[in-house]
Amino acid sequence: MARHLISPQDHARVAAAIAAAEKKTDGEIYCVVAHASDAYFFPAALVAMLGILISALALGFALESWWLSLRLPWFAALQLLAAVAVLALLWLVPSLRIHLVPHRLRFAAAHANASRQFLAHNIHLTQARTGVLIFVSLAERYAEIVADSGIDDRVDQSVWDSAVRGLTQSAADGRLVDGFIQAIGTVGSVLAEHFPVSPGDTDELENRLVEI
Repeated sequence: MARHLISPQDHARVAAAIAAAEKKTDGEIYCVVAHASDAYFFPAALVAMLGILISALALGFALESWWLSLRLPWFAALQLLAAVAVLALLWLVPSLRIHLVPHRLRFAAAHANASRQFLAHNIHLTQARTGVLIFVSLAERYAEIVADSGIDDRVDQSVWDSAVRGLTQSAADGRLVDGFIQAIGTVGSVLAEHFPVSPGDTDELENRLVEI
Protein backbone atom coordinates (compact mmCIF):
# COMPACT_ATOMS: atom_id res chain seq x y z
CA MET A 1 0.00 0.00 0.00
CA ALA A 2 1.35 3.44 -0.91
CA ARG A 3 2.34 5.84 1.84
CA HIS A 4 0.06 8.85 1.63
CA LEU A 5 2.07 12.05 1.82
CA ILE A 6 -0.68 14.36 0.62
CA SER A 7 -3.29 15.40 3.16
CA PRO A 8 -7.02 14.79 2.65
CA GLN A 9 -7.47 18.56 2.46
CA ASP A 10 -4.99 18.81 -0.41
CA HIS A 11 -6.64 15.85 -2.14
CA ALA A 12 -9.89 17.78 -1.91
CA ARG A 13 -8.24 20.90 -3.37
CA VAL A 14 -7.03 18.96 -6.39
CA ALA A 15 -10.44 17.33 -6.89
CA ALA A 16 -12.11 20.73 -6.73
CA ALA A 17 -9.64 22.17 -9.26
CA ILE A 18 -10.36 19.31 -11.67
CA ALA A 19 -14.12 19.77 -11.29
CA ALA A 20 -13.82 23.52 -11.90
CA ALA A 21 -11.67 23.02 -15.01
CA GLU A 22 -14.01 20.38 -16.45
CA LYS A 23 -17.05 22.67 -16.13
CA LYS A 24 -15.72 24.49 -19.21
CA THR A 25 -14.87 21.48 -21.37
CA ASP A 26 -15.97 18.07 -22.56
CA GLY A 27 -12.44 16.85 -21.84
CA GLU A 28 -11.36 14.85 -18.81
CA ILE A 29 -8.43 15.43 -16.47
CA TYR A 30 -6.90 12.78 -14.20
CA CYS A 31 -3.97 13.18 -11.79
CA VAL A 32 -1.56 10.56 -10.47
CA VAL A 33 1.44 10.96 -8.17
CA ALA A 34 3.79 7.99 -7.72
CA HIS A 35 6.24 7.76 -4.85
CA ALA A 36 8.58 5.88 -7.20
CA SER A 37 8.19 4.22 -10.58
CA ASP A 38 10.42 1.19 -9.95
CA ALA A 39 12.05 -0.65 -7.06
CA TYR A 40 15.43 -0.38 -8.88
CA PHE A 41 17.02 -3.28 -6.99
CA PHE A 42 18.38 -5.12 -10.02
CA PRO A 43 19.77 -2.12 -11.97
CA ALA A 44 21.33 -0.76 -8.77
CA ALA A 45 22.81 -4.17 -8.00
CA LEU A 46 24.26 -4.40 -11.50
CA VAL A 47 25.93 -0.99 -11.21
CA ALA A 48 27.25 -1.90 -7.74
CA MET A 49 28.69 -5.21 -8.97
CA LEU A 50 30.43 -3.47 -11.85
CA GLY A 51 31.87 -0.99 -9.36
CA ILE A 52 33.19 -3.83 -7.20
CA LEU A 53 34.80 -5.56 -10.18
CA ILE A 54 36.46 -2.36 -11.37
CA SER A 55 37.65 -1.57 -7.84
CA ALA A 56 39.03 -5.08 -7.45
CA LEU A 57 40.91 -4.75 -10.75
CA ALA A 58 42.37 -1.41 -9.66
CA LEU A 59 43.35 -2.89 -6.30
CA GLY A 60 45.05 -5.82 -8.02
CA PHE A 61 47.18 -3.52 -10.17
CA ALA A 62 47.98 -1.35 -7.13
CA LEU A 63 49.15 -4.36 -5.09
CA GLU A 64 51.28 -5.48 -8.00
CA SER A 65 52.89 -2.06 -8.34
CA TRP A 66 53.62 -1.98 -4.61
CA TRP A 67 55.26 -5.42 -4.75
CA LEU A 68 52.59 -6.87 -2.53
CA SER A 69 50.78 -10.13 -3.09
CA LEU A 70 47.46 -11.55 -1.99
CA ARG A 71 46.58 -15.18 -2.51
CA LEU A 72 43.89 -15.66 -5.14
CA PRO A 73 41.40 -17.47 -2.83
CA TRP A 74 41.58 -14.58 -0.36
CA PHE A 75 41.21 -12.04 -3.14
CA ALA A 76 38.11 -13.84 -4.46
CA ALA A 77 36.71 -14.15 -0.94
CA LEU A 78 37.09 -10.42 -0.38
CA GLN A 79 35.25 -9.72 -3.65
CA LEU A 80 32.45 -12.08 -2.64
CA LEU A 81 32.20 -10.49 0.81
CA ALA A 82 32.01 -7.02 -0.71
CA ALA A 83 29.29 -8.14 -3.14
CA VAL A 84 27.20 -9.73 -0.38
CA ALA A 85 27.56 -6.66 1.84
CA VAL A 86 26.50 -4.28 -0.94
CA LEU A 87 23.54 -6.42 -1.98
CA ALA A 88 22.39 -6.66 1.63
CA LEU A 89 22.66 -2.90 2.01
CA LEU A 90 20.64 -2.29 -1.15
CA TRP A 91 18.02 -4.77 0.04
CA LEU A 92 17.72 -3.27 3.52
CA VAL A 93 17.90 0.41 2.49
CA PRO A 94 15.80 0.80 -0.68
CA SER A 95 16.29 4.58 -0.74
CA LEU A 96 19.94 4.05 -1.73
CA ARG A 97 19.12 2.19 -4.93
CA ILE A 98 17.99 5.07 -7.11
CA HIS A 99 21.27 6.92 -6.52
CA LEU A 100 23.10 4.15 -8.39
CA VAL A 101 20.74 4.22 -11.37
CA PRO A 102 21.55 6.45 -14.38
CA HIS A 103 19.15 9.36 -14.95
CA ARG A 104 18.17 8.03 -18.37
CA LEU A 105 16.99 4.76 -16.84
CA ARG A 106 15.10 6.57 -14.08
CA PHE A 107 13.24 8.74 -16.59
CA ALA A 108 12.51 5.73 -18.80
CA ALA A 109 10.95 3.93 -15.82
CA ALA A 110 8.88 6.98 -14.90
CA HIS A 111 7.70 7.45 -18.50
CA ALA A 112 6.69 3.79 -18.69
CA ASN A 113 4.78 4.18 -15.44
CA ALA A 114 2.95 7.23 -16.80
CA SER A 115 1.88 5.21 -19.83
CA ARG A 116 0.69 2.37 -17.58
CA GLN A 117 -1.35 4.74 -15.43
CA PHE A 118 -2.92 6.30 -18.51
CA LEU A 119 -4.21 2.88 -19.55
CA ALA A 120 -4.93 1.52 -16.06
CA HIS A 121 -7.32 4.37 -15.24
CA ASN A 122 -9.10 4.12 -18.63
CA ILE A 123 -8.14 7.66 -19.62
CA HIS A 124 -7.91 6.39 -23.20
CA LEU A 125 -11.57 5.33 -23.19
CA THR A 126 -13.31 8.71 -23.06
CA GLN A 127 -15.93 9.18 -25.75
CA ALA A 128 -14.10 11.90 -27.70
CA ARG A 129 -10.58 10.66 -26.80
CA THR A 130 -9.94 13.87 -24.86
CA GLY A 131 -8.58 12.47 -21.60
CA VAL A 132 -5.43 14.01 -20.16
CA LEU A 133 -3.22 12.53 -17.44
CA ILE A 134 -1.07 14.78 -15.25
CA PHE A 135 1.59 12.49 -13.77
CA VAL A 136 4.40 13.01 -11.26
CA SER A 137 6.91 10.43 -9.99
CA LEU A 138 8.58 11.85 -6.90
CA ALA A 139 11.67 9.66 -6.54
CA GLU A 140 12.73 10.36 -10.12
CA ARG A 141 11.72 14.06 -9.96
CA TYR A 142 9.80 13.44 -13.14
CA ALA A 143 6.56 14.90 -14.46
CA GLU A 144 4.66 14.28 -17.67
CA ILE A 145 1.36 15.21 -19.29
CA VAL A 146 -0.09 12.39 -21.37
CA ALA A 147 -2.90 13.48 -23.68
CA ASP A 148 -5.15 11.20 -25.69
CA SER A 149 -5.21 11.45 -29.48
CA GLY A 150 -8.32 13.64 -29.65
CA ILE A 151 -6.58 16.56 -27.95
CA ASP A 152 -2.91 15.78 -28.53
CA ASP A 153 -3.30 16.15 -32.31
CA ARG A 154 -4.45 19.74 -31.82
CA VAL A 155 -1.94 20.97 -29.26
CA ASP A 156 1.71 21.74 -29.80
CA GLN A 157 4.05 19.80 -27.52
CA SER A 158 5.53 23.07 -26.25
CA VAL A 159 2.25 23.77 -24.42
CA TRP A 160 2.52 20.55 -22.43
CA ASP A 161 6.25 21.09 -21.87
CA SER A 162 5.57 24.52 -20.37
CA ALA A 163 2.98 23.09 -17.99
CA VAL A 164 5.37 20.30 -16.98
CA ARG A 165 8.15 22.80 -16.24
CA GLY A 166 5.86 24.71 -13.92
CA LEU A 167 4.78 21.50 -12.20
CA THR A 168 8.32 20.23 -11.65
CA GLN A 169 9.45 23.62 -10.34
CA SER A 170 6.58 23.74 -7.86
CA ALA A 171 7.36 20.18 -6.74
CA ALA A 172 11.04 21.08 -6.28
CA ASP A 173 9.97 24.05 -4.14
CA GLY A 174 7.86 21.80 -1.92
CA ARG A 175 4.56 22.99 -3.41
CA LEU A 176 3.52 19.82 -5.22
CA VAL A 177 -0.22 20.31 -4.77
CA ASP A 178 -0.01 23.93 -5.93
CA GLY A 179 1.85 22.67 -8.99
CA PHE A 180 -0.88 20.16 -9.73
CA ILE A 181 -3.55 22.84 -9.41
CA GLN A 182 -1.64 25.16 -11.73
CA ALA A 183 -1.16 22.37 -14.28
CA ILE A 184 -4.86 21.47 -14.04
CA GLY A 185 -5.73 25.09 -14.84
CA THR A 186 -3.45 25.08 -17.88
CA VAL A 187 -4.76 21.76 -19.17
CA GLY A 188 -8.34 22.85 -18.52
CA SER A 189 -7.86 26.02 -20.56
CA VAL A 190 -6.40 24.05 -23.47
CA LEU A 191 -9.27 21.56 -23.36
CA ALA A 192 -11.85 24.34 -23.14
CA GLU A 193 -10.34 26.02 -26.20
CA HIS A 194 -10.57 22.94 -28.38
CA PHE A 195 -13.46 21.07 -26.73
CA PRO A 196 -15.78 23.54 -25.00
CA VAL A 197 -18.45 22.06 -22.80
CA SER A 198 -21.55 20.89 -24.62
CA PRO A 199 -25.11 20.37 -23.33
CA GLY A 200 -25.51 17.03 -21.60
CA ASP A 201 -21.79 16.56 -20.98
CA THR A 202 -21.12 13.87 -18.39
CA ASP A 203 -18.14 13.35 -16.09
CA GLU A 204 -16.51 10.20 -17.48
CA LEU A 205 -13.58 9.97 -15.05
CA GLU A 206 -13.50 10.46 -11.29
CA ASN A 207 -12.12 13.84 -10.22
CA ARG A 208 -9.24 12.89 -7.95
CA LEU A 209 -5.51 12.75 -7.30
CA VAL A 210 -4.35 9.14 -7.02
CA GLU A 211 -1.28 8.28 -4.91
CA ILE A 212 0.57 5.10 -5.75
